[in-house]
Amino acid sequence: MLYHLFTYLDDVHNLPGAGLFQYISFRAALSIITSLLISMILGKRIIQWLQLMQVGEIVRDLGLEGQMKKQGTPTMGGIIILSSILIPILLFADLTNIYVQTMLIATVWLGLIGFLDDYIKVFRKNKAGLAGKFKVVGQIGVGIIVGSMLYFSPDVTIKEPVYDTAGQITSTADWLEMKSTKTTIPFIKNNEFDYVWLIDWMGEGASDYVWIVFIMMVILIVTAVSNGANMTDGLDGLATGTSAIIGTTLAILAYVSGNYIFADYLNIMYIPNSGEMVIFIAAFVGACIGFLWYNAYPAQVFMGDTGSLALGGIIATFAIAIRKELLIPVLCGIFLIENLSVMIQVSWFKYTKARTGEGRRVFLMAPLHHHYQKKNLPESKIVARFWIIGIILAVVTIVTLKVR
Repeated sequence: MLYHLFTYLDDVHNLPGAGLFQYISFRAALSIITSLLISMILGKRIIQWLQLMQVGEIVRDLGLEGQMKKQGTPTMGGIIILSSILIPILLFADLTNIYVQTMLIATVWLGLIGFLDDYIKVFRKNKAGLAGKFKVVGQIGVGIIVGSMLYFSPDVTIKEPVYDTAGQITSTADWLEMKSTKTTIPFIKNNEFDYVWLIDWMGEGASDYVWIVFIMMVILIVTAVSNGANMTDGLDGLATGTSAIIGTTLAILAYVSGNYIFADYLNIMYIPNSGEMVIFIAAFVGACIGFLWYNAYPAQVFMGDTGSLALGGIIATFAIAIRKELLIPVLCGIFLIENLSVMIQVSWFKYTKARTGEGRRVFLMAPLHHHYQKKNLPESKIVARFWIIGIILAVVTIVTLKVR
């Protein structure tokens, strides 16, 4: 809203200083500062309100050290995160931008699914929460909406350089703008992959059906990453800190992808108007860091599914929008390994039980962070080490811009 107001004042009344709002870096700085302040100041009041409403965590006794001390800690703290993201975006982002609109829909949709799950757990006293099939239906729904917006919108394009007869890139004004389903493959020299290649076997006219493949990929990625974030949210500060690291990396990737100078220098895909998402991801990082003020060990509040599903969905949607979704296994390696640990544990248990009559486990407990708790590592140390691994993965992700 402020962006549109100051743009009007600059265009019509030439108000001194109003032109600053045209700069993405300026608005990103305002966004991260505002989200930090909201999460830290408003967060305290929301925690007090949650305590007043007796919105406490219901803890199952899994035999983990210090686990029962968390009984009654306020949950649904994802409300703090969502508020700290949405308010700065409404203030400082260009709300007519298709990428901002897509991110807002994904955030609110998944936040509502998580809120409903937490509401059933806390107020209906049902530990199971929202049935898994309804969660999946909701995730599929947001995947269809996000995929359709990014595929069918005429504003979602890429630009590729045009070369003259000497093999030199012409003026950026002459770059070819086009609709495309191309994305980025890490560590490959010609690092572009087009989803249409997956259905080339269909022959002529295959490109008419590529939207089905693209939307299915979006559904898969959004579901996997949002569930991965949900699995990771098991120790104080683990999901929050990991998400902040991932968000910072995505901000860098979005900035260079939306700036033709950097895109040209790095020889990466230039995505017009995607730079506006830097404002969104700045609010995301600020919200995570601000929430960490209360969520770090020992946590004063838990984000619940309200926060974890939304965080994962935001990361997935953002990566898809800047065409870096194939970097997710590297960048979101913590989420991936947490997901895999559960899948491996369950699969091996069922397999061994069917073969021998006695189920066996690969890990002492899944997800993976509980395995290390069972090995009597302090919770704070586990979280810190996971953060360190997350930082290493983030650096590797950024390095893929040049290492091919």
